[in-house]
Amino acid sequence: MPVVSLPRILLAALRRWRLASFARCRVVPSLPFRGRPVSRAPRTTSFLFLSTTCRPVAKMQKKQKEPIHSVQVFGRKKSATAVAYCKRGRGNLRVNGRPLELVEPRVLQYKLQEPILLLGKEKFSGVDIRVRVNGGGHVAQIYAIRQAISKALVAYYQKYVDEASKKEVKDILIQYDRTLLVADPRRCEPKKFGGPGARARYQKSYQSTTYLKMKTRFNTYDLVCSVTELQRLIGMRVNQIYDIDHRTYLIRLQRSEEKCVLLLESGNRIHTTGFEWPKNVAPSGFSMKMRKHLKNKRLESLMQVGTDRIIKLQFGSGEAAYHVILEVYDRGNIILTDYEMVILYVLRPHTEGDKIRIAVKEKYPLDKAHSTTMPPIDVIHEHIEKAKVGDSLKKVLNPLLEFGAAVIDHVLLKAGFNLGCKIGKDFNITEDMPKLILALEEANNMMDHAKNNISKGYVIQKKESKLTPDGKEDFIFTNIEFHPFLFEQYNKQPYKEFDSFDVAVDEYFSTMEGQKIDLKALQQEREALQKLERVRKDHSQRLITLEKTQEVDKQKAELISRNQALVDNAILAIQSALANQMSWPDIQILLKEAQASGDPVASAIKQLKLETNHIALLLHDPYEDSDEESELKPMMIDIDLAHSAFSNAKKYYSQKKTAAKKQQKTIESHGKALKSAEKKTKQTLKEVQTIHTINKLRKTYWFEKFYWFITSENYLVIGGRDQQQNELIVKRYLKAGDLYVHADLTGASSVVIKNPSGNPVPPKSLAEAGTMAVAYSIAWDSKVIASAWWVHHDQVSKSAPTGEYLTTGSFMIRGKKNYLTQSQLIMGLGIMFRLEDSSIERHKDERRVKTVDEESEKADSVVEDDKEIELEGDSDEDENLENRDTLNPIQEEDQEKDGESESHTTDNAEKDACEQDEENTKYKFPDTQIKIDLSGPKVKLHVDNNQPLIQSQKDTKENVVYLGDDKPVIINASTMEKNAKAKQKVHRTESIESTEKIEKNDKNESDNKKGEQPALKRGQKGKLKKIKEKYKDQDEEDRRLSMLVLQSAGAAKEDKRKNRAKDPSGPKQQGKKKTNPKPNIPPQSMYVVDNVDDEDAGPVPEVDMLDQLTGKPFSEDELLFAVPVVAPYNTLQNYKFKVKLTPGIGKRGKAAKTAIAVFLRDKEISSREKDLLKAIKDETIARNIPGKVKISAPQIQKLKK
Repeated sequence: MPVVSLPRILLAALRRWRLASFARCRVVPSLPFRGRPVSRAPRTTSFLFLSTTCRPVAKMQKKQKEPIHSVQVFGRKKSATAVAYCKRGRGNLRVNGRPLELVEPRVLQYKLQEPILLLGKEKFSGVDIRVRVNGGGHVAQIYAIRQAISKALVAYYQKYVDEASKKEVKDILIQYDRTLLVADPRRCEPKKFGGPGARARYQKSYQSTTYLKMKTRFNTYDLVCSVTELQRLIGMRVNQIYDIDHRTYLIRLQRSEEKCVLLLESGNRIHTTGFEWPKNVAPSGFSMKMRKHLKNKRLESLMQVGTDRIIKLQFGSGEAAYHVILEVYDRGNIILTDYEMVILYVLRPHTEGDKIRIAVKEKYPLDKAHSTTMPPIDVIHEHIEKAKVGDSLKKVLNPLLEFGAAVIDHVLLKAGFNLGCKIGKDFNITEDMPKLILALEEANNMMDHAKNNISKGYVIQKKESKLTPDGKEDFIFTNIEFHPFLFEQYNKQPYKEFDSFDVAVDEYFSTMEGQKIDLKALQQEREALQKLERVRKDHSQRLITLEKTQEVDKQKAELISRNQALVDNAILAIQSALANQMSWPDIQILLKEAQASGDPVASAIKQLKLETNHIALLLHDPYEDSDEESELKPMMIDIDLAHSAFSNAKKYYSQKKTAAKKQQKTIESHGKALKSAEKKTKQTLKEVQTIHTINKLRKTYWFEKFYWFITSENYLVIGGRDQQQNELIVKRYLKAGDLYVHADLTGASSVVIKNPSGNPVPPKSLAEAGTMAVAYSIAWDSKVIASAWWVHHDQVSKSAPTGEYLTTGSFMIRGKKNYLTQSQLIMGLGIMFRLEDSSIERHKDERRVKTVDEESEKADSVVEDDKEIELEGDSDEDENLENRDTLNPIQEEDQEKDGESESHTTDNAEKDACEQDEENTKYKFPDTQIKIDLSGPKVKLHVDNNQPLIQSQKDTKENVVYLGDDKPVIINASTMEKNAKAKQKVHRTESIESTEKIEKNDKNESDNKKGEQPALKRGQKGKLKKIKEKYKDQDEEDRRLSMLVLQSAGAAKEDKRKNRAKDPSGPKQQGKKKTNPKPNIPPQSMYVVDNVDDEDAGPVPEVDMLDQLTGKPFSEDELLFAVPVVAPYNTLQNYKFKVKLTPGIGKRGKAAKTAIAVFLRDKEISSREKDLLKAIKDETIARNIPGKVKISAPQIQKLKK
């Protein structure tokens, strides 16, 4: 017996015991778990104990503790989604349980293999990737799978390998195709509201083919003629340079009293113009550069460079000369050079070929220009021989010659060739070459003649027909080309002749925009007529189809009836086969065998449609005569196996009757539908024509490029949209008498009140301008209330006292700012209408400066019904002075004073104020003084223009009337006293002691008079009503003339008051001495705006121009067009069409559309007003709205519903 160690025996016993324990675990009865048996009992703790001594068990436990390395990612393409699960493995890739190589479609296998081919199989050898994909189409699924595989590998490397390996894998994939890791951001375009899908609609082309035929560029012959005619400009000096856009520039030239404007468009044209072109608000960099070098320079020469389409203009002479080079070929260019042809500025830097570089500091290559117009005959002959048969002769010659296509066509036609002459067909080289040489020599002679003589101008037109709303045919003539000669190919077309080519070109380009409007209207009219024609064709086609259907159904029914026995036998034969449970293929085989044997029933059956329980029979008319042609031709008819022959015939007869009824209904509705379509078409034609006429009549006013509105007193107010416009407004449009208004916020718009008359601007207009200034600032978006201030024109300067630089749109204000009251952020959008000249008289003085009675006309009617308001008055002014309040002036804010003058004036004012307080208390309203002429039944307020306005418009109105004897009657004086006390402010020049004393006296006197209601004398109330009725239509001028005729004493009293007003001690009011010190104002500083050119001065807004616009048209007015305006809402109170704008969250474009919709739903709107409103573009309305808005109107809720 071998010797065995005890540990080995013990180990074997332990192994046997462990195996027995496993066996016992398998036979232990399962314990119930939530009502379901458990297939296997859990392990006991004995196995855990044995694992500490048993080596194999320890290995198994170690494998169980190892974590599973896995990641899960998604790949998407359109609606396909692939979920990839990647874990440690052996390089298996499966999609929906199948290997990657078996994924369909096979043609896209290479797309699936791209990640493997890029990275190599070794990158995938340590992982298994399992992909589940669903949704989308086959191609979308392929792209989703490849993206999921790529993302899974990158995620696995990032999490379980290292960052460097992950970056390497990612860079390889991204460099090849970014969509391997990044989802495609494209998506289906959302459906348009109320219509079919975005791409399901008919995609209308907005580029008319007519536009493409319009000539827009000079050829060589045009350039030669233009240069010859422009020689008359030599010797004129440059006055100013403007730019219309980045390609078009205007050079204003003058010589003594002669002036003209030269227009240069890069790549297209050069000519003088007599039309007013819209200039850019701020000049471009190229314009400023040319202004710097060319201003006041004399045009010394204007010439063509060789035979190229290049024009060189020389300004100045010697070393002070500068050249402007205009290239009229390719993409065009304008180049500014010095006297040595070194480029100073270029509109379009580029490189021609490999060596010629057109850029700043490079020399312009004038030596590269071509010098000959016509190449040698041998070159032309050789070029034609190389051309293909069928090529156009003109296209072959055009690159060789500098004449231009129009001249070549002209000489070829005159030589006897066709317009579209083809080489090898219409042109024979051996026979026709001499004629061609003669024609080209004639073209060369035309060029020589154009260099020495001024040519006439011809604008070639195209005749377009159109239908009027009445159905009559009309014609429209469209300009399509301009030429300096009436060429042979155009002599039969309509044309316009001009005295010179320069005038013709100017007319052609100036009317091009109008021509485009005409063509657009014509296109819309044609579309409307085509729509009507389609409706007619559709109805006609429907009737024809119904008639054919009836005829076919009738013939089928008759054929079935005449072949009734044959049809029944065919039905019976098929039904018998089906009843015997024969399969469909067997029935088909049986049918073919019967047809082969010549069975007549089987021969009639041409097709089995057993899936629909039908058979197709070819039926003939059994009663037809071979000699005569039968009306019933052989026809394939579907027979229902579930019905007899008679029932099938009956079915076709029923279908015929149904089609007949549809035809009758279609005929009945045809007339109504056609009439409706014609009516709609006529309406469309009328609207198109109306809008077209309005657009052509629409005159853009000079102030529309700014923020603007017209105050309720007919003052034009303009404001800048940005810093450049702020600079422009002050430099060009701020004139003597105008006022400058600005919000008390940084970056606000510069607002100017145009005041060409020079009269003081009323407070109401100042308040409205202040509201505008605050609205066009950050206060609107911040929804905060801010103040504004105003100064005179001579207080605004561009030069700072210390000499520092002021940025664009920044200005220095000299002297005192006159502050206005805080403005509410309430703006309005209204519509103004341009009146025809004959209708202007009806709106005369519509926005005049109104008196207190006129402003309070509506309030007066309320006063009569208000029981709390009483009128007080007396015949003796001095006698009743102690029993009632006086009319208190609104004090003005002192301007800044210098040195002793200021202190002296302040002391006097303080002393006089104390004395006055002892006699009577006066209520003071700071910053604005209103002088009231007490001279009649009406009161006019005159605001000192040199004083700041801080009191609101409501507080500046005093309801004072006169009873004909120059003694005022004050309405509701106690109420005014309370309002005055509530708004009382301390004057800046008064001392604190004086102010406290005034306030104390005010309080004592108000306490004594508290609760007292002033009463009218006996009979005074009736007298007041009579005077109001008698003098309600009388203004100040009428009363003055009446008093002058009557030689009344009123005039003398008025003069007295005027004299007292001039008294330096201050005005006296109602018998009491009141000193109102007037500060010593220093002489107005003569600060002028720098760099203002008289030639740049903008147009002065004349009153006549403003009177052409009205916001409340009458029914008998003739309206030309509508102009949208954004203004303070109080200004628009009398407008017919208006909505309120307040800060909100709505977009400007949507607010504009909503406002127009509200206006169009107005019950009182006329058809003409509706047409004018429809012609306004949304962007024209929205551009002046301050920002995010909330729109309010009475009809807005109905519109939203």
